[in-house]
Amino acid sequence: MKPAVRKTRKRDLIAQWAFDTQPILSRLRLWLEDVEVEWLGGEPSEEFTRQLSFLDGRMERLMAMTAAVTSLGTQLFGRFGEGVGRDKQDLNRVKKDADAISAYAMSESLWFASRFLPENHAIMVSMGEGLMPKSGETQEMGSNPQLGFGRVYARPQVAGWLDKRVTRLLNEDAYGWAEFWQEVKDSNITIWGAAIDTLENTTRFALGEPTGPMTVMHLFNQPVQIARPYEGYMGTLFIPKEVAATAADQSVMLDFCTPRVKLVEAIEATYPEIKRQNIRVWTLRGKNRIGRLGKLWSEWGDLGVTLVDDDWILPSGMETFTESGTYAPVYHVGTCFGEDREIHMFIVDGYAASAEAIQALTVAPLLGVDGSVVVFTSTFSLPMDLEQEVMRLDTYAPDFARRLEMVMGLEVDHDMVEEYKMMIRQHLDAGLPHSNRVLRADDFFPEKRWDVLAISGYMCPDPYSGLPGIEHVEDTTYQSTVRLTTPRGDKRITFTLRLMEQPDVSRLVFNPLLTRFIYGEDFHRRPVKISDSGRIRNELQTLCSDALEYRENQTIEIHFGRIPPEVIALQDQTLLETVLRWYKEHHPLWFHWLVIVPRGKNSAPENGDPK
Repeated sequence: MKPAVRKTRKRDLIAQWAFDTQPILSRLRLWLEDVEVEWLGGEPSEEFTRQLSFLDGRMERLMAMTAAVTSLGTQLFGRFGEGVGRDKQDLNRVKKDADAISAYAMSESLWFASRFLPENHAIMVSMGEGLMPKSGETQEMGSNPQLGFGRVYARPQVAGWLDKRVTRLLNEDAYGWAEFWQEVKDSNITIWGAAIDTLENTTRFALGEPTGPMTVMHLFNQPVQIARPYEGYMGTLFIPKEVAATAADQSVMLDFCTPRVKLVEAIEATYPEIKRQNIRVWTLRGKNRIGRLGKLWSEWGDLGVTLVDDDWILPSGMETFTESGTYAPVYHVGTCFGEDREIHMFIVDGYAASAEAIQALTVAPLLGVDGSVVVFTSTFSLPMDLEQEVMRLDTYAPDFARRLEMVMGLEVDHDMVEEYKMMIRQHLDAGLPHSNRVLRADDFFPEKRWDVLAISGYMCPDPYSGLPGIEHVEDTTYQSTVRLTTPRGDKRITFTLRLMEQPDVSRLVFNPLLTRFIYGEDFHRRPVKISDSGRIRNELQTLCSDALEYRENQTIEIHFGRIPPEVIALQDQTLLETVLRWYKEHHPLWFHWLVIVPRGKNSAPENGDPK
């Protein structure tokens, strides 16, 4: 190609990307300097000649930019590495600030992108990560800023219609998934479901680790079959598809519940030349996981298989890590030839948080990987085989306590019985499938023929794919890399983005408005726009979702007594309540939806607001 033609095509490429993603770029005050597109899989085609996913071309590009700006804003303004040397409480504050930046950047991008959805379409977040504590965290540490169940992005009329149905799902026992899905089909509204983790590996981000932090968003051509907010743990197994096929030919079913010796036999039948020590199993590690995974580790060790350690060097040249990050390793599942010219296999086994598990389960078929999951409890006291038995118990059986004792092999007190009842019922109330031996991706969708656009953006380099994180080019210009994976292909897109404001101003652009007020910006002097109503509503849903109750008259109650001080410090809660009261007093029409329930009071509405 002649240099002049190449230059023209490059200019046109940048111009089209800038035009299509202008709503997000303008909102976050960014300038698109360059775009580079590389095909990693599938049949390459010239840009703009066909879309990669079930979305139209512009929406696909808006989603790619959403991941890019989320990664960029989080890396620049999310307090990367500021948790080093801090005590647990301060580290937790840094983590929550990082989560707030990432959730806000993605939510704002989705809102502006949704203006270009087809008129009868909506994006509905079905699963998000941040509602519950992870291993080693206390209860309040799990309530992180996040995009969770029921968040709707659509044109106003569609969003209003869908919000009413989500409110019924949250409040009416008689209105469940079946009723919701029937109304959706009768309305001719198309819902794209989403599973979102705006900042995976938050602790590594806060501690300034060189690899791992990323943003992950999966969009589906239908909602995930979940009726209420849910976050828990799921046992997960991901193996090469050809190994599962070999076992099936021998009438052996390979899934999470299969003894691992059967899996090794299937691997050896598929690859007779493979040595067992060259089978590498990536699994979460650490002392606090011995109770749940210790038996699994021993099972693999007895078979002569290698468990991946943190110092193992991947083909990317980067070290793996096993304390977190269960999604990205799935991209590395498969076989390769090592420097020793011998065949090696990489598989993923153990468990993951529910959002990561669903994301991994739905990207697996696109990567030639077979995946299966089972639902776990949210405790770490039982080995994983007993976890599955506990989750199948009938909590309404009169002898539930006795059955629980039989499974656990120990006496249980009243509090423990109630705790396990709650965990099992949360799973059932959310409508997750529960009758099957294991769950496959198809089990989570009302229409078994489903489609997915898997989007990953990288704050720091990813060891498993070798893709780079945010890179500083010069001055206020940065590169942000995004990966799009669909059944039709796999793309790497690198954006060169320039901040149009100085960093101190851009920091405000990427920060939630309420967070800016907490950190000292004078809300009295700031010009108020009607859009502030939706913006603040959106931010409350992100920052303290556990403290909100949704009422049938489209009001939202915020219960300050339900916000732990570890999530928002008490003095900051006082300021936040002052801010919200000021907005409600001075702009009652715009903030009619807001009902403030102060600390120490129950659900009774204030100031005559309707319940």
